[in-house]
Amino acid sequence: MKKFALFMALLVVASAFAADMVSDPTPANSPRDTGRPNMDVETELKWDNGTSSWSYIWYTGAGSWVGNDFSVATLTCYRNITKMRLYLRAGWPNATWEGGRMGVYAFAGGVPGSLLWGPTWFVPTGASGFKDFDIAYNLPTGTNTFIVAWEQFYNYPTADCYNLDSNPTFAGHSWDYYGGSWGVMSNTVGYNNLMLRCLVDQNPGVAPASVGRIKAIYY
Repeated sequence: MKKFALFMALLVVASAFAADMVSDPTPANSPRDTGRPNMDVETELKWDNGTSSWSYIWYTGAGSWVGNDFSVATLTCYRNITKMRLYLRAGWPNATWEGGRMGVYAFAGGVPGSLLWGPTWFVPTGASGFKDFDIAYNLPTGTNTFIVAWEQFYNYPTADCYNLDSNPTFAGHSWDYYGGSWGVMSNTVGYNNLMLRCLVDQNPGVAPASVGRIKAIYY
């Protein structure tokens, strides 16, 4: 069983419940979807409602991932994953951005599978909100379902947190990878829809050349 410490907004003392985690309620004035406008040929796939409610972080984050499964089975031509759009919160658990890694995983038979693309390093900038990160990966022929995922990489408190939306009804498409295995997202605060989206389009992907890719070599 996972164990985490839950930090309430009006309490100084943390209460231990159950995952090597820390959580914090998102400020009431948390911004909604601040991602860039989509291009005409792009389609945004998402499960969150655009409003964040809680932030989570693992005490020991190396090798721990969170992700959402998506399908393009009904989008005949949209087989190029262009970007990951991830909601990130500035100023918690510390005042700086540390960065993390993103990847695309197989999703067959209703369970996460092997890594298809990545992992690639990125460092967010600016205020809290949705951040876009280039992927440019063409799904193999016959692959219609997949998981876009993000790795915490560093340990608490010098790491960036993942965020959940304000819908208490679980959409059933968010996952976490902890302790060597994937599992359906389950947090005791009752919110489990990960604020992670992806953009797909009809054009063949071209892998971006970036400092992030170079930096990833050293991690």
